[in-house]
Amino acid sequence: QVQLVESGGGLVQPGGSLRLSCAASGFTFSTYVMSWYRQAPGKEREWVATITDIGGTTNDADSMMGRFTISRDNAKNTVYLRMNSLKHEDTAVYYCKAQGPSRDVYWGQGTQVTVSS
Repeated sequence: QVQLVESGGGLVQPGGSLRLSCAASGFTFSTYVMSWYRQAPGKEREWVATITDIGGTTNDADSMMGRFTISRDNAKNTVYLRMNSLKHEDTAVYYCKAQGPSRDVYWGQGTQVTVSS
């Protein structure tokens, strides 16, 4: 049974930092490309960052360049998203996504991030 479980969200002040985690199980994590997406209230889900199966490449959307960093630990079957200098507009539900070599795709249930003073 495939599971992606996000954690680490919460309430943070503007300028603060959070590290999100996504723990994977039920598939061969090291062979999957992992991504983070987010969805703010009333908006479509948007791509945040992607990391390849061996962590050799990361892609951060322009709006988050330099503030958000994706990483993975294949030994722990976990992908992370480090978020610094958070802004009000970063408030959203953050989801992790796994895409396998056969184009199979899995999503987590999301974790809420609220940036507010």
